[in-house]
Amino acid sequence: MSIAAKVVLRPAMSSDAGAIAKIMRAALASFDWVPVMHTPPEDLAFINGVVLLRHHVTVAEAGGTIAGFIAVSGEWVEQLYLGPGWTGRGIGSRLLTEATVGLPVVKLYCFQSNTGARRFYERHGFRVEALRSGVNNEEGLPDIFYVRRR
Repeated sequence: MSIAAKVVLRPAMSSDAGAIAKIMRAALASFDWVPVMHTPPEDLAFINGVVLLRHHVTVAEAGGTIAGFIAVSGEWVEQLYLGPGWTGRGIGSRLLTEATVGLPVVKLYCFQSNTGARRFYERHGFRVEALRSGVNNEEGLPDIFYVRRR
C-alpha cells in the first residue's frame, strides 16, 4: 500500500488552523527566493480569518499529522501546500484531484520560480494562460496564471 493510500483526506476544522498555518509557513520557507512577508501570528490570523472562512479547505492527514492542505473557492485553487518531507508521495495529486472533481475549469497562480509546482500543475493538465511580472502579488515575484479546462 502506498503512502498516499494511507493518507486520509477530510474537511478542515477550525482546530486545524495552527497546523495549516505551520505547513504554509514551512512550505514557503523551503524556498530561499520567497521573501518572508508575515509573522507566524499573522499567518494564523490569515488561515483563521480568510482561508477557513472563505474557502473549502481539505486537509491530508497521515497518522494524526496534517501533511498538507488545499483551499478552493469556486473555480480557483487559492492554496495548495504540503509540509516539507511530504512531497512526491501522491498526496498533492489526491488533494488537487478530489478538491476539483467536477469543475470544468480550474484556475490558479504559481510563482514562476517554483519549478516543482510548475511541473506538478502541468502534469495535471494546467496550461499557462499568462506570465505576469509580480506587480499583482504581495511578494512582488513573477507568477504564472494557469488554467485547466475539461
